[in-house]
Amino acid sequence: MRMLPQEEEIDDSKEVTWEDQQRINTFSKLNTRVRSLAEKMGTLKQDKEALDDLATELELADEDQPVLYKVGEAFLHLPHHRALKRLESDQAQVDDEIAKLSKVVDQCEHDMKALKVALYARFGSAINLDE
Repeated sequence: MRMLPQEEEIDDSKEVTWEDQQRINTFSKLNTRVRSLAEKMGTLKQDKEALDDLATELELADEDQPVLYKVGEAFLHLPHHRALKRLESDQAQVDDEIAKLSKVVDQCEHDMKALKVALYARFGSAINLDE
């Protein structure tokens, strides 16, 4: 290991104020929240794909036969027309949830971008806010 002479050392250390620490903590909380919401959105998108597949299957199903429809952890026999109505409401609900989560993620990312600008302006390369 080679040591630099005193005059060649770059002193990037700046004192971290209470406000700076609050910004760093806020950025960390937002980052954690975005990751959690992205995971939830992934699950909801899988649910949406399953509902879309079910819609395709119901289009091909015999209208006189009852349909097994999953409600929570149980399956119920529903008439075809009621299963279609239930499917439409479930699809709308999933779409609404995805839209709400997307708005929250966008707002968090906007706030994170503003915090990044402020923190990089203050600390430069002494802080790493990228994943």
